[in-house]
Amino acid sequence: MNAEGLVEVVLPGKVKPEGLEIRHGAVPTAGPGQVLIRMEATGVSFAEQQMRRGRYYDQPAFPFVPGYDLVGTVLTTGEGVEPALAGTRVAALVKVGAWASHVLVDAADVVPVPDGIGAAEAETVVVNGITAWQMLHRKARVRAGQTILVHGANGGVGSVLVQLAQAADVKVIGTASARHHDALRERGVIPVDYRTEDVAARVRELAPAGVDAVFDHVGGRSAVDSWHLLAPGGTLVSYGSASTRDDEGSKQWPVLKLLGRVWLWNALPNRRRAYFFNVWAGRALAKNRFRAQLRADLTQVFGALQRGDVTAQIAAQLPLTRVADALRLAESGTVAGKVVLNP
Repeated sequence: MNAEGLVEVVLPGKVKPEGLEIRHGAVPTAGPGQVLIRMEATGVSFAEQQMRRGRYYDQPAFPFVPGYDLVGTVLTTGEGVEPALAGTRVAALVKVGAWASHVLVDAADVVPVPDGIGAAEAETVVVNGITAWQMLHRKARVRAGQTILVHGANGGVGSVLVQLAQAADVKVIGTASARHHDALRERGVIPVDYRTEDVAARVRELAPAGVDAVFDHVGGRSAVDSWHLLAPGGTLVSYGSASTRDDEGSKQWPVLKLLGRVWLWNALPNRRRAYFFNVWAGRALAKNRFRAQLRADLTQVFGALQRGDVTAQIAAQLPLTRVADALRLAESGTVAGKVVLNP
């Protein structure tokens, strides 16, 4: 890669993956409080798949540079930033802007990556790891001996969630299509085929008293079924509406409908809780607390990766310039783990 030039991917509007543009420019300079990161790994998340369709709940205005998170090395530091940060490998959650060879990030938002963890490995657990950890430990507050249901147990978030749950001695029932069942069984998960089985009936068979927590990224009807599978004292954590990815109409409506249901369920006197999880919640109100939690939780996830409690699942690695292929692969539903982009 040319050290002097910036390479970035631009999403110009609602386009097919081939419509993404590669733009070249000058490498930016770190301003006060910022660091300039040379990207080593970024990834394709579900968020970018929604953004490409103009369906993301908090859709940025076109054109923009997508890229939800990244791992890279700090090249330079801006005024007021500890100069010793230069040369260290860090991870950052940015929502947009990571699909670029060089990225400016506030120094307060970077989290050090421990030695011995590769950039691509670390990348697989940035947004997915924080999401999984916070849902499991901050929202559902799972305890050893409990039973949980994870929808999409082979997916980006699901696969990390499953492993973190098992590290906490929690029993896991996981939904996935049949081709992923052997891999899930090897992990100690009880697999359920959401395409051919009646998921609710099968889960009731496996956990007659109900499950202690359900993690649901599907939304719609699935969230309602998930709520009814909870044991007394159980928690539903809903974190998306994947079922509406290709829908037309309001992108806010599926989420608002879900939020309405969550509010209603929580108003009922039934000893169960529902949450709609958003990794950015609380950032606007309490930025320092948000950053401290993010750092603490991602540090825990990196620790789990170092210990081998979590295995990095890299579906494929492609150069940034082949972003269209990467996006198609991620959207195909045929891969397990994360599609990673390198510079």
